[in-house]
Amino acid sequence: MPLLFLAALIAIPIIEITVFIEIGGEIGAFNTIILTILTAVAGMILLRIQGLSILTQAQARIQKGETPAKEILNGLLLAIAGLFLLIPGFVTDSIGFLLFLPPIRSFLALWLGKRFILSARPGYDRSYSSRSSTVIDGEFHVVDEEDDKKSEDITKIGTKNNPNPDSPWSKDN
Repeated sequence: MPLLFLAALIAIPIIEITVFIEIGGEIGAFNTIILTILTAVAGMILLRIQGLSILTQAQARIQKGETPAKEILNGLLLAIAGLFLLIPGFVTDSIGFLLFLPPIRSFLALWLGKRFILSARPGYDRSYSSRSSTVIDGEFHVVDEEDDKKSEDITKIGTKNNPNPDSPWSKDN
């Protein structure tokens, strides 16, 4: 896997430079630069529009009590699309724009969903959640021996043998 990543890291810039030279030869260097900037701006606009749409879909699923796994994967793919559009180059821009198409994004999300397990939190055990639906939430604090003695003294106040002197019930009127 690291070797594949290294190969892509080397191959992508070489491919991009080759495509830049070809397109620059056809339409000119200035037009190539303008086109590269326009694709980045268009990508950011698309990212904002589709990102907000996916965010509202995820919120609706959460309010229904469902896990927004599909929306999480779509959001991840949109972030990758935005990154590809920010990288200068026509090949990465093409990949980025393809990731903005919902059918392609849905296909990739389905493919990724089959290969990776999404969990709500690290160490989440699905078998445990199916056994018990009761969740007990609480807080704790560490009690030292001195604190324990103080709490014993406090609990003794107000007993029959040790009345609380500040209590209005123990004062003679």
